[in-house]
Amino acid sequence: MAKAWSNRFEEGLNSKIFRFNSSLNFDINLLHEDIDGSIAHAQMLGECALITKEEALKIQDALEKIRLEVESKNFNSDEEDIHYLIEKKLIALLGPLGKKLHTGRSRNDQVATDLRLWLRKNIDLLDKDLEHFQVSLLNLAKDHIYTLIPGYTHLQRAQPLSLAHHLLAYIEMLNRDRSRIKDVRKRVNISPLGAAALAGTSVKIDRQLTAKLLGFDDVCSNSLDGVSDRDFVVEFISAASLIMVHLSRISEEIILWASEEFSFVSLTDRCSTGSSLMPQKKNPDVPELVRGKSGRVFGHLQALLTIIKGLPLAYNKDLQEDKEALFDSVVTARSSVQAMSILFEEGLIFNKERLALAVESDFSNATDVADYLVAKGIPFREAYEKVGGLVRFCMQNKVLLKDLKIDQWQSVDTSFESDIYEKLSPKHVVASRNSKGGTGFQRVEAEVQAWLKRLEIHD
Repeated sequence: MAKAWSNRFEEGLNSKIFRFNSSLNFDINLLHEDIDGSIAHAQMLGECALITKEEALKIQDALEKIRLEVESKNFNSDEEDIHYLIEKKLIALLGPLGKKLHTGRSRNDQVATDLRLWLRKNIDLLDKDLEHFQVSLLNLAKDHIYTLIPGYTHLQRAQPLSLAHHLLAYIEMLNRDRSRIKDVRKRVNISPLGAAALAGTSVKIDRQLTAKLLGFDDVCSNSLDGVSDRDFVVEFISAASLIMVHLSRISEEIILWASEEFSFVSLTDRCSTGSSLMPQKKNPDVPELVRGKSGRVFGHLQALLTIIKGLPLAYNKDLQEDKEALFDSVVTARSSVQAMSILFEEGLIFNKERLALAVESDFSNATDVADYLVAKGIPFREAYEKVGGLVRFCMQNKVLLKDLKIDQWQSVDTSFESDIYEKLSPKHVVASRNSKGGTGFQRVEAEVQAWLKRLEIHD
């Protein structure tokens, strides 16, 4: 089969330019989508009497044979893309009938349709991956409602937390991620098929029928926009970038927690490796890789924005560059989410004794001392100043608030009574924070139960 455009040209394409121009090595990922779109297009041509229904069935059967052949990689091809490869094989199987399939469509609307079908499928798969990670975090959270962990601001000890509350924060982030990609999916699920090269077609096709057959919600209403729109790719990679941000944040915490300085978690052999030189090492490979891979997705977002920012309507060859960016963003996001799920399921052991010691050996209960005085009728700012002085005294004398004698407390304010020691205990500090969304154990238990129900997990 001659190139689809070759009769316009007197000379063949330079072999190096051909290889430079070719996209087959990566757009072969669109094999199933291209065949699905072609099958729907053939059925529509039959329904519109542009070909006979018998011819439509022959084309559909041949396309299924090609699917199996190409899927098995039992082929050699010098075609420039997956679309021409399939068309060439179709004509080889059916002769002149194979040449009828391209009636009423262009490669421009064809590739735009394939890309939307591919991304729609992968959004659904990524959503399942994110849900799985939520479940992994939630299963850990329900076992650690009463495990305490230091909470930080500015990476300085701030207030103690329920470990479950900390994990639930990431479940919330992942839920926003799921909401975002589902919202993107709505704009992905619009069919450009039938927009043809840029101006539509004079052939009496039925765009709504192909949209219905392919599971699209609607058709693009402007043919120029239909073939040139890549907003949905930008939107997806933007949403994927936020997913990677969240994964990178929790990865950074795991890396810190696994260090000897923190020792909040121990890494199991299942999700870590050692050093080729230092036998004592156990390295947090998974979170480090995830943290690093975030840059890949961020880079693809910047690249795609740069590619499309100056393109005139309608299709331009620059848009061939969207696929590698999109394909790699999907693969990177999905593999990272899956790896983090495994890490939290079988790669971490929280060191409860070390965590308990951590929340006992700092001044993260200072706010509760101020709240104690507020409950006695002292204005907060005055209470704040009194407690600040107490903390300074303790630091100068290398003691903690819990080590102060009752007369030392009362020398600062006579409102202090012996119950201050109970109020200072980390368990009490955490339990008292029962405002909505707080880390109080009752609130956290309720949140865990709500998420178990929401994710349809049966405890």
